[in-house]
Amino acid sequence: MALKTYASAIAAAAASAALLNQNTAYADGVLPPNPSENQPSPAPPKVRNDHPRTTSAGFDPEALERGVKALKEISASPHGKKVFETIKKQEETKQAELAAKVAEFRQMKAQHETERQKIIYDEQKKLAQHQAQTKSQMAKYEDELARKRMQAENEYQRSRNQELVKMQEESSIRQEQARRATEEQIQAQRRQTEREKAEIERETIRVRAMAEAEGRAHEAKLAEDVNRRMLVDRANAEREKWVAAINTTFEHIGGGIRAILTDQNKLVVAVGGVTALAAGVYTTREGARVIWGYIDRILGQPSLIRESSRGKYPWSGMFSRAMSSLSRRNDPASASKNGSGFGDVILHSSLQKRIEQLSSATANTKAHQAPFRNMLFYGPPGTGKTMAARELARKSGLDYALMTGGDVAPLGSQAVTKIHQLFDWAKKSKRGLLLFIDEADAFLCERNKTYMSEAQRSALNALLFRTGDQSKDIVLALATNRPGDLDSAVADRIDEVLEFPLPGEEERFKLLKLYLDKYIAQAGSRKSGFVKDLFKGKPQQIEIRGLTDDIVKEAAAKTEGFSGREIAKLMASVQAAVYGSENCVLDPSLFREVVDYKVAEHQQRRKLAGSDKPMP
Repeated sequence: MALKTYASAIAAAAASAALLNQNTAYADGVLPPNPSENQPSPAPPKVRNDHPRTTSAGFDPEALERGVKALKEISASPHGKKVFETIKKQEETKQAELAAKVAEFRQMKAQHETERQKIIYDEQKKLAQHQAQTKSQMAKYEDELARKRMQAENEYQRSRNQELVKMQEESSIRQEQARRATEEQIQAQRRQTEREKAEIERETIRVRAMAEAEGRAHEAKLAEDVNRRMLVDRANAEREKWVAAINTTFEHIGGGIRAILTDQNKLVVAVGGVTALAAGVYTTREGARVIWGYIDRILGQPSLIRESSRGKYPWSGMFSRAMSSLSRRNDPASASKNGSGFGDVILHSSLQKRIEQLSSATANTKAHQAPFRNMLFYGPPGTGKTMAARELARKSGLDYALMTGGDVAPLGSQAVTKIHQLFDWAKKSKRGLLLFIDEADAFLCERNKTYMSEAQRSALNALLFRTGDQSKDIVLALATNRPGDLDSAVADRIDEVLEFPLPGEEERFKLLKLYLDKYIAQAGSRKSGFVKDLFKGKPQQIEIRGLTDDIVKEAAAKTEGFSGREIAKLMASVQAAVYGSENCVLDPSLFREVVDYKVAEHQQRRKLAGSDKPMP
């Protein structure tokens, strides 16, 4: 019983001590643990001090004093050890309970922390969703703004493109007008050049005629007396003969007229006979004209053809073809003066080889009755396109016919009929025909051109209709300086395209040698008849002194950019200069002088042509 009392006293003392420690902690400002850290703990209530012995914090020392007194009694008691063990066990039990409460408190705190973290995560998730929604709305708004801005920019670009298209159309119209004006200026300049050239040629002919007249006058002066006597005697004899014939004729006519006038029957018969004769002559003439017109329309050459190897009528070219073939057979060197078999045509070696291959292929095509292939020759003017086509037809064994594209437009509404007549006439050739259309861009240009008339468009359609299929009778060869202007349907009918460039230095040397032989060496050596020699006089032959191949090569190097036609004109100018000289001799100084003059003239013409081009 006393043991329990001591234990109770010791427990009370311990409790008093614990309470003292708690109150002391509260007094020092240390708060007990708060199960919720999110909310602040309320302040501890103030303890009312009703006992004067207690401290201001509410501590009563009496319990402690009783506890001390009890401890002293226990220490003096023989059961003090047991008491202390009991107290120790109670204290360990309380410590275990306190540890359990602490663990429970920590578990609650961890659960509270978990809930707090969950709340924070939910709030952050809501915030992230809100931010994502806000960002999506902002993106939609920015996309809407971008779309509207893009629409505005597209609308502006569309209006700008329309303005640009309009400006381009106006620019194209202005360029077309400028091109037409330029072409008119070029045509005017060309006409002026042709007039000047004709004037120079007339002056050359006049000077030549004066020189020839002076020569003839000098020769006539030497035999003036002899010729005068011969002419006087001849004139007297002729006058007496004609006077006698006239007198005899007028005597017969006078007697017949007197007989008719005196006899009425003879007068009636004479008047009737003259009337019948006049009627017969008129009827025969008109009938022959109608019949000949019909024959010419059926058998004659079409009006579009400017040159043809067939002749105007089927029988007209037989004799000339036979004579030309006979002369070529007897003198094969005359058809190949330059060693190429192309006559006066001198081309680049690769182009000449290509033309020879085409001529052989065309001849074999005709032999095997296969369809012919159409050709396009393009290049600067005067490079030998027409001559090459003529020689190609000759070497292929075909007939040759030439027309120009500029002849179609003046025909107007009759152009379609003339085109069909041309192809019908071409199909009648038994050997096959090479139809060469020079200046093809003037006739076969693009059909969407604004200045192209309806008649030209119809004529172009007629030609496209007649050339729609590969022909076994006609080889169509087109020549143009501007192949890009041809209609696309015309270009589709072309099988072979050949470029004719300006001649190189080697080709220019060969051309100079060729025309030097033609215009200088052989000038005056042609045979003429007795009558021409009697009335015109024999032309004087030109003497060549010191003109070597090196000088000709020097001229070939200077004439860079010259076409074959310009080289031929240059040699014609050399011939005119030689005829205008005193002794009719061609020496290196005169040759170089004419070449330098023509080169300067060529450069000046190119400069004028370049300055006439419209600005881009």
